[in-house]
Amino acid sequence: MDETISRSEQKRRFKRIEDVAEELAELTDKDLKKFPGEGVICNEIKIIRGLSGGARKRQVKHLSKILRQGLELDAVYDFLSKRKGSHLKEKTQLHEAEHLRDALINEAMEDYQYCRSMQIDWEPDWKSNLLGPAVAKYQKLDEDALRKTVYQYVKSHNRLYYRELFRIVKAAIDYYEMTRRMEPPVQTP
Repeated sequence: MDETISRSEQKRRFKRIEDVAEELAELTDKDLKKFPGEGVICNEIKIIRGLSGGARKRQVKHLSKILRQGLELDAVYDFLSKRKGSHLKEKTQLHEAEHLRDALINEAMEDYQYCRSMQIDWEPDWKSNLLGPAVAKYQKLDEDALRKTVYQYVKSHNRLYYRELFRIVKAAIDYYEMTRRMEPPVQTP
């Protein structure tokens, strides 16, 4: 999904990854043997253990930077959930659903304002750059239901439609995550 992400949202995402790094810093040697991440991450975790205060905070930020650089965090989230019942994955899914909901509404509002300025009737089948990729990623998303709900919210600003849109998106994200967990891991030769 090609969209611009505000600096505030980027900071919130970085903070969530920093929370992951903070939990990883608490892993024991026994846990590290089962850890699905790279050796670089394991070495950073071992370095963090011996530090305290500001040095520890800097090293945790460094670990979060390493985590942001291309590592697929789903395996890390799953590992933390199994190891100590971490709720970071659920929080991330919640934020992802909120972000997608708000992005869809903002895109629809822009199109609605454009149609009003051109004195054209705004229809539920507005051109969307976000809807196609979202439906492709989360197969459980019903594009017609999404369009209808977004349309009703933009026209009425009724919070009922705002919450309903969140429920639709969250259910699709939960279904995607459930099917992802059920798939056997890909083994490389």
